[in-house]
Amino acid sequence: MQHKVIDAKDVVIRFAGDSGDGMQLTGSLFADMSAIYGNGLSTFPDYPAEIRAPHGTVSGVSGFQVHIGSEKVSTPGDFCDLLVAMNPAALKANAKWCKRHAMILVDEDAFDEAGMKKAGFTTDNPFTELGVEDRTLIVAPITTLTHESLKDSGMDNKAILKCKNMFTLGMACYIYNRPLEYIYAYLEKKFAKKHPEVIEPNKKVLNDGFNYASNIQAVPNTYTVAPAEHLEKGTYRNITGNQATAWGLLAASEKSGLSLFCGSYPITPATAILEELALHKSLGAKTLQAEDEIAGICTAIGAAYAGNLAVTTTSGPGLSLKSEAMGLAVMAELPLVVVDVQRGGPSTGLPTKTEQSDLNQALYGRNGECPMAVIAAHSPAHCFDAAFQAAKIALEHMTPVLLLSEGFLGNGSEPWRIPSMKDYPEIKPPFVQGILPEGERFKPFERDPETLVRRWALPGQRGFEHRVGGLEKNHAGVLSTDPANHAMMVSERAEKVARIARDLPALALENGPASGKLLVVGWGGTYGHILSAVREIGDVSYAHFDYINPLPANTEEVFSHFEKILVCELNSGQFADYLRAQFPGRDIRKFNKVQGQPFLVSELVAAIQEEM
Repeated sequence: MQHKVIDAKDVVIRFAGDSGDGMQLTGSLFADMSAIYGNGLSTFPDYPAEIRAPHGTVSGVSGFQVHIGSEKVSTPGDFCDLLVAMNPAALKANAKWCKRHAMILVDEDAFDEAGMKKAGFTTDNPFTELGVEDRTLIVAPITTLTHESLKDSGMDNKAILKCKNMFTLGMACYIYNRPLEYIYAYLEKKFAKKHPEVIEPNKKVLNDGFNYASNIQAVPNTYTVAPAEHLEKGTYRNITGNQATAWGLLAASEKSGLSLFCGSYPITPATAILEELALHKSLGAKTLQAEDEIAGICTAIGAAYAGNLAVTTTSGPGLSLKSEAMGLAVMAELPLVVVDVQRGGPSTGLPTKTEQSDLNQALYGRNGECPMAVIAAHSPAHCFDAAFQAAKIALEHMTPVLLLSEGFLGNGSEPWRIPSMKDYPEIKPPFVQGILPEGERFKPFERDPETLVRRWALPGQRGFEHRVGGLEKNHAGVLSTDPANHAMMVSERAEKVARIARDLPALALENGPASGKLLVVGWGGTYGHILSAVREIGDVSYAHFDYINPLPANTEEVFSHFEKILVCELNSGQFADYLRAQFPGRDIRKFNKVQGQPFLVSELVAAIQEEM
């Protein structure tokens, strides 16, 4: 059969299999290769929530979706053009995400009676049972072919089985005309020191998968996705949100001239930030894996008192445990960045699934009158700028800042243009200067009249000795239970956070006219999905919030030009309720999803059109 080579604007590939099948690595390699090739790119790793779910069951399926395009790509895609399913459970869990014209590639060897039974199939034809028999089916004996490819390699059976993903990756590379050289280079770099003996076998099985796909008649067409045009010139790399967050914090450390300290406790899906920072001791980063969440933030507060750019990272359950210490940082007025990579809750909830349900906790989850600045990243690459801005606000305004990311952002990836640090502003903490005149005492909570920011005196500075802690004090730093002083200090701390708005960029529309019947609003990681939806519909107005508390100073002005506002978010309506409280009388409506999954663009299109 003569196949065609089709130029495609964009394609979506979903790799799925058991947790041990290497689907995350396969998807990451395909994504990284496409980023180097120059494609627009967005990825969505989808991990199982259960720890060591039974092999071959639907609950144990791990997935990785890659969307590549010849233009900038904003989402991982709603549905896939190619589904790679390494076993029956992977097919059953993911068949619903296939487009009508999709190809489905399966490992025929895994579809035996035992595998079908574990996956819950009731017939011997999984394609008919799932209603996908009309798709292009590529049923290949991948396990057998991998054994045949490596029979002379000297590897044992277990090691050979681990190479099935490389055979499959080779097939996918043929279907989408991906060059293999990047993967060869990755294998050489990864295994050169400790396991050089596996480099050539992996290269061979990858190449054999590519050649097998090119020789069988089951692949009707192959596709070419050209490098993206109209991108800003520069050097690009693929980056995950967690990695970008770590690098943004390192950039802030450089621009402030302060050492970075991160005290954290490992928690899904935030752990990778701590791990990435630990790799960069040469850049002055100091990391501590603490014994628990409370110790993590408390060590960071101590580091802030000592003059460091202090950071702690966590997810929703850990943020709950850190709440008392966050109150301490607010009361002591010390700079601190708290990164919360949100996941489904409450409690352990859906630890590997994404959500935006920590917003109320970020805004209000502390005792007493305890305002904190809150900002949100909106894409994996934007995590770099969001982390930099969080650190800048914390250091220049002497306040803790809560940076909200999400599992979708932290684990997902996209191309990132490597910036020049000369394009980023200097960060200027309000350190005390010089020495005090004879007889004058330092007043640690005396404030700048414009910003209400207190000055930062470090331990060991002669004449600037002072008290900090959780007890209320007056401007002179003396413990005080005076009612009038407490009211004044509470008001000043709140107003200090409110005046951060003066330094924030104005809220700008991402799409559509500046006035009309409907304004669509989003925050955080919904950005790409909402932007894709409003552009698909056409002339729909859309505003996205990166700054939550305080809101941009012109928010009321923007809202005043629209009859109604539709807030789309991955929770039960927390940001919509917050906006209703800030702007009573506005017609603010909700579209929510609480399923541990990102929005589908099609869902948003339907919801927006209904409001129109």
